[in-house]
Parts: sequence; C-alpha cells; structure tokens
Amino acid sequence: MTDSYAVIGNPITHSLSPRIHAAFAAQTAQDIVYKTILGEAGAFPATVTQFRQAGGKGLNVTLPFKHEAFELATRHSERAQLAGAVNTLSFDDSEIAGDNTDGVGLLHDIAQNLNFDVRDKRVLLLGAGGASFGVVGPLLALPLQSLTIANRTVSKAVALRARFSAHANVDCCGYDALKGRQFELVINATSAGLSGAMPALPDDVFAPGALAYDMVYGKTTPFMQFAQARGARAADGLGMLVEQAAESFYIWRRVRPQTAPVIALLRGAAS
Repeated sequence: MTDSYAVIGNPITHSLSPRIHAAFAAQTAQDIVYKTILGEAGAFPATVTQFRQAGGKGLNVTLPFKHEAFELATRHSERAQLAGAVNTLSFDDSEIAGDNTDGVGLLHDIAQNLNFDVRDKRVLLLGAGGASFGVVGPLLALPLQSLTIANRTVSKAVALRARFSAHANVDCCGYDALKGRQFELVINATSAGLSGAMPALPDDVFAPGALAYDMVYGKTTPFMQFAQARGARAADGLGMLVEQAAESFYIWRRVRPQTAPVIALLRGAAS
C-alpha cells in the first residue's frame, strides 16, 4: 500500500517539496505519494488530524506553522526541543513525533555541497524569527570561534539566545553594532530577499574568503549581490531545502537519499 506524506504551509503552491520527495522516492524505490496542503489560520490542528486519520504517515511543516506543529507534537526530538519549532511530523497509532531538520540541512549544504568548513569560524546569523530557531542549536554543536545573532529588534535576538542559555558565548546586537566587525560565515535567515530588500549591513562585514548564505532560494537576492560585490562567495538556500528534506525522508523511511542529483535537477529546471 502506498504511504502518504505532504507538506503543509501558507502559501504552499510554490513548494518544491513534492518534486524533491518524488525524486527521493524514485531513487530509493520507496512507494510513497507526496502532496501539498494549504493550511488555514486557526485550522492547523484540525487539518493535521484529518490527514492523519486518512492514513497519512508524516508531514513537512513550513511557514507559518512550525511553532504550532511543536505544540501539537506529543514527543519531540532533542533538536526540536531546542528549537521550539517543528518542521517534520511523524505519525503512528499513539504518538505524533516532532523533529526539526532545518539546522542539519543547512550545515550539510554548507559543509558537503559548498565545501565550506564552519569549524573555528566567526559566524553571523541575521534574523531572529522562525527560520533562525532551527539552526542555532546545530551551529552551537560545532566548535565555532563565535556566534553573533543580529536582528533589527535586539530583544528578539536576546530571546532566541535565551533558548540556548548554556551557551554564554552567543552575542546579540542590532545591525548598527556590526560596524568594524568581520565574519567568515554570514547566514541571512531573514525573509528580506523575498521582497527585494536586505538587512542594513556595513560594507566591511565579510572577512576574506567569507561565505554569504541566504536561506531564500530560487533567486539572486540583494544580500547575495551585496556580498559578491564585496568579494564574498554567495549561495542561496536551495541546497538547504533539499538537505532538510533528505533528513525528513530518512526519519520517515530509514533510507538516506543522495541529494546532489536532486539539487542539480532543480537548478537545471530553474535555469
């Protein structure tokens, strides 16, 4: 019997997840079907319950429902517990298991696909919204030289750091406080690129050989253009999307797909 999975979000029609998981299934000979579900405000728990009762085995969760998914889960992985957000739900007869694959997806893309060694680097994370919650824990599991979270509203960065209170070496600041500081890895976790904007960064924020990583995918964002004009290497978030999906696929199917062919397929389709 074909197992059913889906991604739920709002908006959702743009999602590449069905194509990604179809490619994973074909590659690994898994008998699954994967669709999109448009979630409505206030109806997330009911929609998940309906999908589960219809025999659904698991859901990917995207904006704006990752925190609601955390509340709905009856069991959490350690990384979901740290993040306070869930992007992967798994269903069995008695439990709803919640996990967060965003951070591991980001780091797999940076280390394996982009060949960038994050260890002992000065890392700057831009933004303290939902996209940031899943990546701070995995970043702090590495031996970084430092991690700085910059946000327009500094109190939100402080609140994000508070989730990781055991890590006193996390610095929080506004964008104006970055002047005169340099970083080898700058991760843009804001959604500014979707509207053609970018955080107000100083010109000298990129150290020599720096990688500028934007979680937005499918377009060259102003942040990426800004970085390239200042000598930094720039990458979008397509690889992260595929890598976090591969981790979800592994959680569900206990088979780990190869991601490089899928990233190449999607980049080829976009060109």
